[in-house]
Amino acid sequence: MLSTGLRTLRARWAAFVGSFLALSLGVALIAVMGLALASSRDAPDRRPERFAAAPVVVKGRDTLEVPTARGERTRKLAQPRAVPDAAVARLRDLGTVVEDRSFAVRAEGGPADLVGHPWSTAAFAPYRLDAGRAPEAGDEVVVSGDWARPGTRVRTDGGVVRVVGTVAGLGFENAVFYTDTRAAELSPRSLQLVVDADAAAVREVVRGSDGVRVLTGKARRYADADPDRDGEALTAMYAMFGTAGGVTGFVSVFVVASTFAFAVAQRRREFGLLRTAGATPGQIRRMVVYEALAVGVLASTAGCVLGAYGAPRLAEWTVAESLAPRWFTIGASTWPYPLAFGTGLVVALCGVLAASWRAGRTGPAEALREASVDTRPMPWGRRLFGAALLITAVATLTLDLVTDPGDLLHRKTYVSRPMLLISAVALLAPVLVRPLTRLIAWLPALLPGAGGMLARENAATGLRRTAAVAAPVLVTVALAGSLLGATATLNAAKATEIRDRTAADFVVTAARDTGFDKATLERLRAVPGTEVSASSTSAVYVLEDGAALIRSDARAVEPGPLAAMAHLPLAAGKVSDLADDSIIVNEEWEKHAVGERVDVWLGDGTRKSLKIAAVMTRGTGDNGVYITPHNAPAAPVDRIDVRLKDGADAGIVTTALRQAVRVSGGEVLTQDDWVRAAYPATNRTTRMGLILVLGIALLYTGISLANTMVMATSDRVRELAVLRLAGATRWQVQRLVGAEALMVVLVGGLLGALVTGLDLAGMWGALALLSVRTSHELPWATLAAATGACAVLAVISAVASAALSLRRGAVEPAGVRE
Repeated sequence: MLSTGLRTLRARWAAFVGSFLALSLGVALIAVMGLALASSRDAPDRRPERFAAAPVVVKGRDTLEVPTARGERTRKLAQPRAVPDAAVARLRDLGTVVEDRSFAVRAEGGPADLVGHPWSTAAFAPYRLDAGRAPEAGDEVVVSGDWARPGTRVRTDGGVVRVVGTVAGLGFENAVFYTDTRAAELSPRSLQLVVDADAAAVREVVRGSDGVRVLTGKARRYADADPDRDGEALTAMYAMFGTAGGVTGFVSVFVVASTFAFAVAQRRREFGLLRTAGATPGQIRRMVVYEALAVGVLASTAGCVLGAYGAPRLAEWTVAESLAPRWFTIGASTWPYPLAFGTGLVVALCGVLAASWRAGRTGPAEALREASVDTRPMPWGRRLFGAALLITAVATLTLDLVTDPGDLLHRKTYVSRPMLLISAVALLAPVLVRPLTRLIAWLPALLPGAGGMLARENAATGLRRTAAVAAPVLVTVALAGSLLGATATLNAAKATEIRDRTAADFVVTAARDTGFDKATLERLRAVPGTEVSASSTSAVYVLEDGAALIRSDARAVEPGPLAAMAHLPLAAGKVSDLADDSIIVNEEWEKHAVGERVDVWLGDGTRKSLKIAAVMTRGTGDNGVYITPHNAPAAPVDRIDVRLKDGADAGIVTTALRQAVRVSGGEVLTQDDWVRAAYPATNRTTRMGLILVLGIALLYTGISLANTMVMATSDRVRELAVLRLAGATRWQVQRLVGAEALMVVLVGGLLGALVTGLDLAGMWGALALLSVRTSHELPWATLAAATGACAVLAVISAVASAALSLRRGAVEPAGVRE
């Protein structure tokens, strides 16, 4: 039987090529994601950067360490502590002490990530002057790189400065060096020191100082800015590649299984003839399985080769997009290859088993009768499995809405949930195809001529063909609509929260992370006709369930101005009850009853027991906590909310506010401008991850769609020839084929929109239960773009395949398969 199948391969080459390409591409994508995952698990130890030549670095306490029954839990402090003054004094007796400072700098024409330092720390990188001299006055600077040359005057957020020298860039930062005195004015707090002394003596001096660390050798990297960024970047990449790998696996299994099943379904006439000639059901099943096994081995091998070539290209892309560290490459792991190869074989076999089982059970006469029209396109097993998946999707969604609606807002949930719905709708597609086809073709079928009617009937009667072509469209449209719609809905909901909480007429933000200085604060508070609320960014930490150390963003603000300037979404309590011994929390906290006391650690690591004064609704998860400035003494004021008094002129106040921040720098925004500036945006890693996922889905389903259209059209050579014999011109036949392809794509697009609507309905319900108002809008532009891209591919593939089939005479093809 296998030899018989191989001899018929020439007549069904399109099905073979389509199945081979679909499977090999799926295996390649799985191999690429597996290799990327394997390479992003571990980060090598980073070497020191800014302090590579420093003898000893002494760093103040910057982490919170809490012992629990399950081990020690560690979190970075929002307000790291400086080295105690007494310890600094003793260190100066040992040797030279250089105070380090780092602060953001904004300069016209300069890089966006400029950071300022005192010139005395430049030697520890080490930086060396390659032009000019060191800074000597407060308005003189030395810069790294070539964006400014000596003699250039540059306007910065700290005033106009003159570049007097340059140093060669070392690649890890874009630096601006001031005199030590001017750097201390711009950034008063010094959190770490460089000491030119014996390390053992330094450790002896700081012994007993809470949390102070002495860094030497490789440990000096912990004095660099964001020393764990490589590990954090790899963790984010691991999550991104994991998500992309999961989606890739789902899409490949889904589309490959659909393609193989359709390829087997196309051979019903051949199976009928073999059954008439005496072939047993078992022989037909074995023939199909052996063919699938052969295709699976060849395609999986080709896919692994393609994966080995594509994985380094993906690594280069992640580095170019700054998603991965500069050193990131694909490692030597080999386990993704057997995983991808085995997945390809399993998918190929699973794709043909159900169809071959049905073909083997069909009698000879029945098989010949079913070869023209799909009379039973959907067995009861498929109906039950599809219904079970749909019920499971609805049940799990309902359970989440009842028990934990906030879980529906997490990325892992809104990425994975559409897959269950897509599978359910795809399995039930043959039931939905006929009514959707007749709905779409209702108006075209009424137009003069037989084209609309023929397109409708061809699509409605060839249910297997229509469902197979609609499947890739369903996947693409549903994934694009669900993922992009979910992120847009979540961002809009967060923006609504920001808008509803802001009652100020103006918001003034600091130019640097050091916040506003005292003189600027006094000038802002002195602006006539205004009420002012100054606040600081901080954090608090709480131990939940005895094991999880949770960090919550905190806003430190006086209770009176807070009540006047903000409309907090309170579920219980009053804002005015906030005091130095209390806190405002949200419903997400383990303890969230007004009057309860909670043990917390403040932003600088101080442990304190605070009483709950009020409780906010949970919202999107961005409702942090509120404390008084007494509980965030080290947090600089970085935001001023301003409200106009009755009769005050907005224009005059705006001018006065801008004048108040002119010297130190700062931005004055109206309420609308503030809401726009604070509008949440999907972080870059998540955004690029979504682009990667959707790019894979579009690429893969696009190729699969083209393959399936070629397979479907090549199977209709006799039908197209009959149309030619009936008097249809080649243009009319091609137009009919294109119209059918467009109709089938619209069916897939509608099914994808249905899945998107069901998926987003769960998120809208969760937001409503979390007391968040947001607009309920489907991402129509995304759905239209995805459907349009699929329509272009499908129509071109179908028309091109039909044109090749029509190159022969009308009589010849009609008799080929008689």
